[in-house]
Amino acid sequence: MIEPIDVRDLFGRPGTSKLHKVAAPVDELQTELAGVRDDQPVDVDLLLESLVEGILVSGTLRGTFALRCASCLKEFDQPFDVSVHEMFVIDPEPDTDDYPLDPEGMLDPGQMVRDAVGVELPFSPLCRPDCQGLCPVCGGDKNADECPGHAEVDPRWAALDRLVLEDN
Repeated sequence: MIEPIDVRDLFGRPGTSKLHKVAAPVDELQTELAGVRDDQPVDVDLLLESLVEGILVSGTLRGTFALRCASCLKEFDQPFDVSVHEMFVIDPEPDTDDYPLDPEGMLDPGQMVRDAVGVELPFSPLCRPDCQGLCPVCGGDKNADECPGHAEVDPRWAALDRLVLEDN
């Protein structure tokens, strides 16, 4: 979990800035096939800039996705590198994308990190672009030649396989 950042030294001083670096896990950010590795931290490198409107936060988020191939179900890792550029204000308008800034001088980047990384989670990850997947008949991995090959019958003709022909 990413801890809040004390930005009291930036309040009311437009033009001032500071760097903030932290490595922290991002918990429970996952879908059925993709998630952030919970055993490795996400590296958060941020530049916090004081503006008249609030605090502008920009930087990069780096970590590793734990993925499962949508075609063959093989598990694999993939690094990610996400750029952020977000505004934190004391009283955000409901129709804006601004994040809330605590009036006490604390900026909590946790939701921003979750939002930015969550959008980058692959919907249907593939272990490789030419993944052949699993055989629908035997379940063997076609990439590893675990499927011996099967004669595929058009389902419209399947009823003919059940016919018994009599010899005259």
